[in-house]
Amino acid sequence: MASMNALVTIEAKPEPTTIDLARTAVVVVDMQNDFGAEGGMFHRAGVDISSIRQAIVPTARVLAAARTSGVKIVYLKTEYRPDLSDAGPVDSKIWINLTRVGVGERVTTPDGTEGQIMIRDSWNTQIVCELEPEPGDIVVSKHRYSGFYGTDLELILRGLGIEYLVFTGCTTSVCVESTMRDAMERDFRCVLLADRPGTVAKQPRRLTLGPADWVRMDLRLRPLHRCPGRPACGEPELPPGARC
Repeated sequence: MASMNALVTIEAKPEPTTIDLARTAVVVVDMQNDFGAEGGMFHRAGVDISSIRQAIVPTARVLAAARTSGVKIVYLKTEYRPDLSDAGPVDSKIWINLTRVGVGERVTTPDGTEGQIMIRDSWNTQIVCELEPEPGDIVVSKHRYSGFYGTDLELILRGLGIEYLVFTGCTTSVCVESTMRDAMERDFRCVLLADRPGTVAKQPRRLTLGPADWVRMDLRLRPLHRCPGRPACGEPELPPGARC
């Protein structure tokens, strides 16, 4: 990360907090097709993904501002090997939950190609098109709710000198919170973005580490523009640099 002296104070709850942008990373949790796109696992299962879709434009704004300011971006995505050898014992709770949602099932994706639910290197586990990673971003695969469990996420963050983590993604009450709590146990200072993080819970639990707003961090947000020629992306406006 480029050297910079950028201490900023966030009007967070339960109290304001100060972070150093030079030692900050934005963590985008599970904003992948299986959770946030039509034709993905949630959508096929009849889960309302509207709140996850609504989180895309605010997240794109954050990522554009972070890149402009030299803040590192880390994507987490849940995916498994085709043989499901990293999905746990067949009698484990995680295995049972995964089989209920059809993990490994071959499906036809919206572009007509073949995908596999929650399987790595498939359309299903790609980041949604509006938030596609750019060169220099980091993508970490995970196999449980927490991005720290069984991954090299902590090693990557320590190597980059990261101490502050700004979280966004889905779902707030499951994977975002699980990862954030594990981060706190590792002495990272965490902030959850306030701008409608996605959740499929009817009444998501409020977390005590948010909210925060990148505008209050004095990061410039450029004017929005329409996503050209790709109405299927589902969100009409994205900041410059966000691609569909």
